[in-house]
Amino acid sequence: MIVVTGGAGFIGSALVAALNKRGIDDIMVVDRLGSDQRWKNLVNLRFADYLDKEEFLEMVAEDVLPFSAEAVFHLGACSSTTETDASLLMENNFEYTRQLAQWTTEEGIRFIYASSAATYGNGENGFEDDENKLETLKPLNPYGYSKQLFDLWAKRNGLLGKIAGLKYFNIFGPNEYHKADMRSFVLKAFEQINTTGKVRLFKSHRPDYKDGEQKRDFLYVKDAVDMTLFFFDNPDAAGIFNLGAGVARSWNDLAKAVFAAMGKKPNIEYIDMPDSVRNQYQYFTEADITKLRNIGYDKQITSLEESVKDYVQNYLGRGIYIAENDK
Repeated sequence: MIVVTGGAGFIGSALVAALNKRGIDDIMVVDRLGSDQRWKNLVNLRFADYLDKEEFLEMVAEDVLPFSAEAVFHLGACSSTTETDASLLMENNFEYTRQLAQWTTEEGIRFIYASSAATYGNGENGFEDDENKLETLKPLNPYGYSKQLFDLWAKRNGLLGKIAGLKYFNIFGPNEYHKADMRSFVLKAFEQINTTGKVRLFKSHRPDYKDGEQKRDFLYVKDAVDMTLFFFDNPDAAGIFNLGAGVARSWNDLAKAVFAAMGKKPNIEYIDMPDSVRNQYQYFTEADITKLRNIGYDKQITSLEESVKDYVQNYLGRGIYIAENDK
């Protein structure tokens, strides 16, 4: 049995779909569906069973799971970078992950978990996925800190030689519609253009960046899932790894790619950045994926323009927000 926590979420559901395409459906989906629309991500998927995340953790703690796990993809988390309840984040992102890591390593189960590029903070200490530099990273928000804290705990307890921690950068694509304010800019821009004919971007509040020229590493979810499965296929690959395109692109580039995919001329309006996010805003992120390449991941990564075109024209433009599962 393969366990996917956060299996109804964005990357989790896309991962389950990819496993299905391999003919694998002996999958335990673990999540908390709540009152949003993420349940719809499960409709087209094939899996053995579903467990609420708290019930699953209780069964792990009491050693009463009715199945043997081959691997655990731990993708479930509170992923809001604007969440201010640090206790909630610590419980969901640190403590939950810590208990699963202890269980899987004791039982010899492959453990692949989601860390985050938010751990790099403003990038003053670089974006290199070197475990020896973990202590130098300074996240800008409680979410990033909760992820950083587990990475540090895993290192202190000698687990990074047994497990794989994946630092996802800015992922976008189908199955993210339920994420409210945390949806990708591609989806938000598509909706803005349809409604108003223009896109709104934050002004820069730093003299070294022009408006809209703040840069991020944007990665299509299809590439992110393929990279994630690489660690399932290569169980000896352990440690912290960046998952990104390896190229920083500006918000202007991304906005123009959405306009192009929709067959429209760019119309961008720059607005002031809210004070609430100004001090924790990342002006630049770029995944150093040298380590990923060095362990054998050699597939070509889809360009920003091609990724946006596929998402907009084959999903959003057709009114499809959830990827269909190719059986």
